[in-house]
Amino acid sequence: VSLVESGGGLVQPGGSLRLSCAASGFTFRIYDMTWYRQAPGKEREFVAGITSDGGSTNYADSVKGRSTISRDNAKNTIYLQINSLKPEDTAVYYCSARLLSYRYWGQGTQVTVSS
Repeated sequence: VSLVESGGGLVQPGGSLRLSCAASGFTFRIYDMTWYRQAPGKEREFVAGITSDGGSTNYADSVKGRSTISRDNAKNTIYLQINSLKPEDTAVYYCSARLLSYRYWGQGTQVTVSS
């Protein structure tokens, strides 16, 4: 099982990023997928989630209205578009796959928002 995040980096406040998470080693299309993030000194927190068929999404209040989670089951990949980035969005972003009691995590990608 593998989840590999990419797309992080250094971006100025007000900028945008599109994170990707490529999955392999499991039946991706039946798993709900979620993005989490962890800032220095803070606990990991939920950012956005999407159901296995992509039919339903939900977002943390901190990113609602300026982020979009999506998935491409043909490519075994999920995405997170975040716009109007703020310094408080600085964190390591992780993707996670969940089905019943099964949960897989990626290694994370660093997002730094700074001028």
